[in-house]
Amino acid sequence: MNLPNAITAARILAAPFIAALPFIGSPSARGIAFVLYVVAALTDYVDGMLARTRNLITDLGRLLDPLADKLLLFATLIPMFVLMAPLNDRFVPTRAESIDASRLQFQTPLGPVGLPWWIVAIVIGREIFMTIFRQTAARRGVVISAIGPAKWKTAFQSVWVGSAYFWFFAATTAANHKWSGATWHAFAYFNGTVGSLTMIVSVFLTVYSLALYLRRYSGALAT
Repeated sequence: MNLPNAITAARILAAPFIAALPFIGSPSARGIAFVLYVVAALTDYVDGMLARTRNLITDLGRLLDPLADKLLLFATLIPMFVLMAPLNDRFVPTRAESIDASRLQFQTPLGPVGLPWWIVAIVIGREIFMTIFRQTAARRGVVISAIGPAKWKTAFQSVWVGSAYFWFFAATTAANHKWSGATWHAFAYFNGTVGSLTMIVSVFLTVYSLALYLRRYSGALAT
């Protein structure tokens, strides 16, 4: 196993911890989860760069890299949905914490912004569909390369998830230390606004990039 593949394998091993730690309602656990996510997101770029620049692209790497990406996505969306779902979301019958659930949603000047089920469905559904679509294309000799909007989608999605994970840590710390005041609320609104806007943009790019893929490649696969 070469270095890029080892880094990818480490991301796979980190995914269960990234998924589980946010459910532990302590600043240390959620801080570790945030750090692990940032490291995993950065190494997603690093392992690909190393594989390309050092000519270390292997069949194992082609298998592990998309698997690691999907696992990291699911590992983050599950705790984000449970901890940030709107209060009336019927898909979350019980809360992970007994405190006010809206505290872990993004705080913005317009009010709390949660993570409704339909956004999770769009993001996960798109990834599942594209995985099947790419496999079908590969069997027919068609290579579907990543396009610009899809790369931007990944970038905005990383900032969105990172904002949420950092907020879990910051909000838990603030509750434990009873932080309040103008400075704290300004930070909360800034983080929440960044997280909310990047969520909106990433969901738009999720749908837009899927439409572009279908327009460019569905004809080739139909022949």
